[in-house]
Amino acid sequence: MGMTEVKKLDARGLFCPEPVFKTNIELAKMQTGETLIVLADDPMVEIDMKDYCGKHGYEVLDMKKTDNDFEFTIKKSR
Repeated sequence: MGMTEVKKLDARGLFCPEPVFKTNIELAKMQTGETLIVLADDPMVEIDMKDYCGKHGYEVLDMKKTDNDFEFTIKKSR
């Protein structure tokens, strides 16, 4: 009990702004405090996702880059 379900969104193969649009839709469905993991491979997503989260009050807990993939861990903080 007490474990919050972590949701995942695979946006690989999509080009900006699609990964951010899909992230926005998923976060809108979630409750405050929940976490979303987003996978994307568009090189611009690193800049776009950080900008989007900053403007909308979401917290980027972690960002990993492996080869061509990015993995963002985003907390819905409000």
